[in-house]
Amino acid sequence: MSKHSELAAHIARHVGRTGMVDTAIPQLSLFRADEPTQPLPAVYEASLCLIAQGSKRVSLSDQSLTYDAQHYLLVSLDLPLIGHVTQASPDAPYLCAKIDINQSVLADLIMEEGERVPKADLPALAVYRSDDDLVDAACRLVRLLDRPQEIPALSPLIEREILYRLLTGPHGPTLRYMAVADSHLNQVSRAISTIRSAFDQRLRIEEIAAAAGMSASSLHEHFKAVTRMTPLEYQKQLRLQEARRLMLSEGVNAGSAGFAVGYESPSQFSREYSRLFGAPPRQDLMRLQNSGNILTPV
Repeated sequence: MSKHSELAAHIARHVGRTGMVDTAIPQLSLFRADEPTQPLPAVYEASLCLIAQGSKRVSLSDQSLTYDAQHYLLVSLDLPLIGHVTQASPDAPYLCAKIDINQSVLADLIMEEGERVPKADLPALAVYRSDDDLVDAACRLVRLLDRPQEIPALSPLIEREILYRLLTGPHGPTLRYMAVADSHLNQVSRAISTIRSAFDQRLRIEEIAAAAGMSASSLHEHFKAVTRMTPLEYQKQLRLQEARRLMLSEGVNAGSAGFAVGYESPSQFSREYSRLFGAPPRQDLMRLQNSGNILTPV
């Protein structure tokens, strides 16, 4: 059995139908889709996405990437993407493992190397050829779910191995550069963290720039270079995605959802919601509720 087939078997055993499963391993989530899905906007956290079966397409503004069992997706910092499963069926479902990047462990590994970190111009979102050692480590991580008593001792070791293999792979220079406190990637990452922590509040560029250690003009320049959107556009996506979740998962009406995420004008909320999701809130919710296959963000 190939490593990808082994990984697919492990994921399928733990995710019996379309959807996402948070696991007993904090950094690990598993996903399944039994048919192709509609495009879905979502914020992808810094993570490694390993597909064991099927394929998916993700877009960041005008950049689109496709990944499958032969390619993995690496997201270096939290990015608002639009993704949809392009290849899946009941007999051969889309199966994916997402492993969040633990920044403290990553920094620890880089410090152990003790080498100067050069500036890197690789993209924050990238697809690379699959690595057998990486897939093997992911198999061992998922396999721990069958032996929960071993998770506390062994999962940190396997996660560390996975991060080491990413650091020594083609995207390693970008991950190292992100860990440098005064690098633009690190500063943009801090700006994103600040926006996400208070996305429902009025955005003050000067405060975000100060938290990131940048000037307001530098923040705009480098934030857009990395995320392909302005800080205000990024915040807007966070607000609208959370409003959609509130309406779909908690039954909140459109007016209350818009107010909860920081909108004061219902008409503005409806207008911006339609622009992002392609339909007004009520129509979009009906479409979502009639389609049980689209809530697979990774």
